[in-house]
Amino acid sequence: MRLYSIDTGFFKLDGGAMFGVVPKSIWQRTNPADERNMCTWAARLLLIEDGPRLILVDTGIGNKQDEKFFSHYYRHGDATLDSSLAAHGFHRDDITDVFLTHLHFDHVGDAIRRSADDGRLVPTFKNATYWSNKQHWDWALFPNHREKPSFLQENIIPIYESGQLRFIETEDGIQFSENITVRFAHGHTDAMMLPQINYNGRTLLYMADLLPSAGHIPIPYVMSYDVRPLVTMEERKNYWQEAVDHEYALFLEHDPVNECCTIQLTEKGYRLKETFSLNEWL
Repeated sequence: MRLYSIDTGFFKLDGGAMFGVVPKSIWQRTNPADERNMCTWAARLLLIEDGPRLILVDTGIGNKQDEKFFSHYYRHGDATLDSSLAAHGFHRDDITDVFLTHLHFDHVGDAIRRSADDGRLVPTFKNATYWSNKQHWDWALFPNHREKPSFLQENIIPIYESGQLRFIETEDGIQFSENITVRFAHGHTDAMMLPQINYNGRTLLYMADLLPSAGHIPIPYVMSYDVRPLVTMEERKNYWQEAVDHEYALFLEHDPVNECCTIQLTEKGYRLKETFSLNEWL
């Protein structure tokens, strides 16, 4: 097995929305905001070479939306999905599986692209199986008012229409492959999937939006985007203790600086222990 960090650039979101009830005077110490109160976030993916399978976890935002859409999110940076894959010697057509943690636009946007020939919406990864779960898929197809802006149907419907979609059973701990176990969290959105990777006897847990950045480790630092914030807090407490007990490395999808981190339990609660790159952990 080989693991690769895939950089697809950066975008911005309101700092207050990203930290909920936490005062700006506290969160700006780790995630400084610009003059518009916007903080920079990464769209960092994980590529897993596991035997004959080449598995991409999430896809980033992509570029098919219009100028008005991107004016809200300030997408920037030189890296793209294609350039980052190429840096590791791969092409999008090599991907065998696309594992979608959930269907918010910043995680699934580049699952679908516009055809260069006729502008149709087509799968970015023509040779891949796309993986979601039925519970979350139905949640995204008929969204609540809070999440509706994040579930863009042009990112979702073409996956189904392509015939490349498959569902994972909604059971915590189910095996996706010999080395990948699927974990679940329900506070940020319903049935978000977290791949847990066994790598040479150690564990790497892909955090998706359960832990957007190292600055979000304290239990109450919950995003305003979460549909069930109290559930998120309980899930975080359970996962954080598991990560401490078993020395998990946590892969951070949105941290603009840090790829991975570990957690420790202190007299003040759960706090950051170390940050490091994926290559340093490997």
